[in-house]
Amino acid sequence: MKKSIEISPNIETLFGTRDENVRLLEDGLNINIDLRSDSIDLEGSPRDVARAEQVFADYDHLQRSGFTFNNGDLGSMLRVVLADPKTTLRGLAEAGRQRSFGRRTVQPKSVNQRRYLEAIENHDMVFGIGPAGTGKTYLAVAMAISALLAKRVNRIILARPAVEAGERLGFLPGTLQDKIDPYLRPLYDALYDLLEPEKVDRYLEKNVIEIAPIAFMRGRTLNDSFVILDEAQNTTSEQMKMFVTRLGFNSKAVITGDVTQIDLPNARRSGLLEAAEVLKNVEGLTFAYFDDTDVVRHQLVQRIIRAYDEHKAKAAEPLPLLDSRTNGKANGTEMAPGQNSSLSSSEVETNE
Repeated sequence: MKKSIEISPNIETLFGTRDENVRLLEDGLNINIDLRSDSIDLEGSPRDVARAEQVFADYDHLQRSGFTFNNGDLGSMLRVVLADPKTTLRGLAEAGRQRSFGRRTVQPKSVNQRRYLEAIENHDMVFGIGPAGTGKTYLAVAMAISALLAKRVNRIILARPAVEAGERLGFLPGTLQDKIDPYLRPLYDALYDLLEPEKVDRYLEKNVIEIAPIAFMRGRTLNDSFVILDEAQNTTSEQMKMFVTRLGFNSKAVITGDVTQIDLPNARRSGLLEAAEVLKNVEGLTFAYFDDTDVVRHQLVQRIIRAYDEHKAKAAEPLPLLDSRTNGKANGTEMAPGQNSSLSSSEVETNE
């Protein structure tokens, strides 16, 4: 099927650098896009051509309504649209605009990220599980700020287990806050990226935003709060049970973690792994899973995660059984000419 659509004003901004977005649409929808001086020709199956036409129409509508795309958001949103036929560019953009994330516009960069944001909106407790760099913590903090600015909650509480990554740092100098700050620095980074520094400092000073190790959660009831537990793979079973039972009225909780990077001492069982088994059928909470395709850091990180997964899968494979000839050689029953066995049983006994 062939179809021509008119070129609307500034539609060329949809094409991207060196027409990268056009190639993305061609590969994702299996169509041909021919850019002419006065029209855009689409060729492919009727369904795919209709989806491409919808993308161009949505982009034109968003431009006319004053929507702007920043920091490669358009390419990321197009990938989400291509991966999920039920998603439209207009619907995705307008859903993001309805949320207030402070000084940044935060758009999901994969289907799993979009489902994660929707899960946080629709459930009181969400577990985000996946590898590093998939946006689990950043998106959770963004949703917490959105809820705070919209006055749906009165405060944000960010917690983390104080566990070193394979090292023993010993006693840190300074006050209690000085000692725990290094463990909580990634949460500060997300806050300062999403809000003006002055506003973050003011919220921290007034305890509107509270950052603390998970050990400080014992005995509390968290009402009207958005609570985030980061690096949950490093919680013990007791800590996880304690945390998920802190939730009060009009509150949300998001628990994030990467089960491939557990740093618990003495190989203790991760509370996140146990929670994934114990709570999987509990009504009112949900689990959102990520994989290497959701990584939004450097592309090299995605390839590194995939390489580790492949290595782990190979290491788990059973060794191939040795055939009878190999067994014979291993037992010394079949020797090459002139080759002597190492030690006889009597020699071994004597040496022992």
